[in-house]
Amino acid sequence: MEPPSGPASRRHVPWSRLLLAVSLLTFWTPPTTAQLTIETVPPLAAEGSDVFLVAHNVTKISLGYAWHRGERVENIKLIASYRVDNDATIYGPVYSGREALYPNGTLLIQSVTQKDTGSYTLLVTKKDLQTEIQTGHLHVYPVLPSPVITSNNSNPWEHEDTVVLTCGAETQNTSYMWWINSQSLPKSTRLELSKDKRTLTVVAVTRNDTGPYVCEARNPVSVSRSDPFTLDVLWQENSRALGVGAITGIVIGVLLVLTPLAVLGYFIFLHSSCLTWY
Repeated sequence: MEPPSGPASRRHVPWSRLLLAVSLLTFWTPPTTAQLTIETVPPLAAEGSDVFLVAHNVTKISLGYAWHRGERVENIKLIASYRVDNDATIYGPVYSGREALYPNGTLLIQSVTQKDTGSYTLLVTKKDLQTEIQTGHLHVYPVLPSPVITSNNSNPWEHEDTVVLTCGAETQNTSYMWWINSQSLPKSTRLELSKDKRTLTVVAVTRNDTGPYVCEARNPVSVSRSDPFTLDVLWQENSRALGVGAITGIVIGVLLVLTPLAVLGYFIFLHSSCLTWY
């Protein structure tokens, strides 16, 4: 006797529908609204340039915007606020006169300085009085001047003195490179770089270490190179040559003094000889 097929069929259909429902719940998610974001343009700012903090995905039903200095929304840190319905801008306690707030929520900061480095927070108020908050970041770098190479000893003695060369004034977020005779530093146990590579130490200098030396300072917004710097290395041959010259001068001086005396002595001798003969 075959088992009835009806109940088996009824059990199969609900399971397939249940699996389909589970798969739909697993792979389908309701659409979400794009999040408010802040873009810094340019991303790396040079001191003295103009920078935009661009607001992306700002809701079109905004009541107004407000920019604050720092990562928190505080009235004492308000730069400026803008109301959409009457196109009115109100400036806050930290407004410097260099900021401008656009109707789309973007903030312009003109002629930035290193003191402008930090966080900036945008508050967007919607017409239903709901709010969105997002923070952007600005980092301002100095434009580096040409570095000047300085030395602790510009006239070192060969094999005796150690020279320390320094590349310009110390600045943050700056990397340094060195060249000797228009080439990168050779591998040598006598050449030592500091951890930040700003100072180059030449141990027991030789006459081949005169240079010229050139250093480069670099940060994210600028690159500058120094003028060539040359060491005047002194060595023992110079000292001996100077000694020979001095001795030669002394000998010539002595001869100039002794020659007249010798001539005078000769004439005295002749005169004495003549007197004796007579």
